[in-house]
Amino acid sequence: MQVTSGGAVALPLPPLTPEDSARSADRSRVHRARRSGRKWHLLWLLVGPGLLAMLGENDGPSMISYATTGATYGLGFFVPFIIVTFSMAVVCQEMCMRVGAVTHRGYGQLVLQRFGPLWGWFAAGDLLFTNLVTLIAEFVAIRVGLAYFHLGSGVAAALGLALVAFTLSGGRYWRWERIALGLALFNGLFLVAAIMVGPDWGTVGHAVVTFSPFPGGSFNTLLLLLASTIGATVTPWMVFFQQSASADKGLTPSDLRHGRIDTIAGGALAALFGCGALIAGAALATHGGASIQGLAGAGFPAALQRVSGGAVGTVFALGLIEAGAVAVLTISASTGYAAGECIGKASSFNNTPRKAAVFYGANVAVALVAAMVILIPGAPLLSIALNANVLATVLLPVTLVFVILLANDRALMGEWVNKASTNKLAIAIVAFVCVCGAAYGIDSFLRTVHLVHG
Repeated sequence: MQVTSGGAVALPLPPLTPEDSARSADRSRVHRARRSGRKWHLLWLLVGPGLLAMLGENDGPSMISYATTGATYGLGFFVPFIIVTFSMAVVCQEMCMRVGAVTHRGYGQLVLQRFGPLWGWFAAGDLLFTNLVTLIAEFVAIRVGLAYFHLGSGVAAALGLALVAFTLSGGRYWRWERIALGLALFNGLFLVAAIMVGPDWGTVGHAVVTFSPFPGGSFNTLLLLLASTIGATVTPWMVFFQQSASADKGLTPSDLRHGRIDTIAGGALAALFGCGALIAGAALATHGGASIQGLAGAGFPAALQRVSGGAVGTVFALGLIEAGAVAVLTISASTGYAAGECIGKASSFNNTPRKAAVFYGANVAVALVAAMVILIPGAPLLSIALNANVLATVLLPVTLVFVILLANDRALMGEWVNKASTNKLAIAIVAFVCVCGAAYGIDSFLRTVHLVHG
């Protein structure tokens, strides 16, 4: 026991936990790089959550959705629309990063503390449901990629689970992040596939700068494509993941500039690779592309093989395996973060499985359930996969509203609250997502009850 100069008794500080020590070591490297002026090394140390959130969202269902759009409608409207939606994602994810860096707390924990148990558990339940559906779709995408190489569902399930188990074995956030980032770089295979199909780049450039009129076709199908494209770029799991990962990484307000670079770079790369998948799919537009069932058998890889050669089919299939695998890692992680935060248990990759049993258990359990579903004979996998992105769009607005409220909470954020311009953009994004999701839902309902035809 110590006595301060003012006579007060200074209680002994609690001992550092392994989590504290691991994060302190990472922060020491950041401090040394900042003090020595090594800018590129500092950036290397601080990037991660933004890149993983964005490239993780370029998941299997998203890339198949982009390829389906290209095969059905060509380039035109949807190439610039992908760029617009990822710009929306950057606005949303920058807020998540900033809240995580300033408060050092995850999204689930803050919602529970600031808005009460009802909304906290609602957010967690919303996430668990959408994550489970999306993870099933990720295993389906891995299966589609492996089917091109004549490998079955069992291999897809085993591969996904093995990756989750392997990445959870390090006991360090830094190791997990770098493994996931190494895999995420192979999302660029979709850009390689786009180059290999030999598109008319003048047409691609024209599509980007002119924003062609909305394509013709069934109104309901177009609403579905709008909703699924939004759900392919901004989703609830990204919010949970990036805010919690920013806190787990140990980002502080002094790191906000690099956090923004990380998020913007992730959005730019994801938009580029997503457009690559659409351009590759557009090679099928004049070869019966609209009739291709992308998730039936080997789907798109086999179709691209017939049209553009075996190398293109192989690259696209490998891209689907990568997209599904990275998404399995990041979406499972977001589930673990949410579970630990909502019940007040340790939720960090810097902890051992024994000290963070809920975090690691939820991480593995949700992946295990999804893997088991794809092994069920006759399971409606095609329907689940095709509707995963639409479900994310429908459930997204509530999550974004809480992000905006947290980013405007001056008691939490101090001087780092949202600027007026950020609020205007964020509110416009929420309104746009609501309109697109509601329009598809209402139109589908009216068609179901036969009040609208055609």
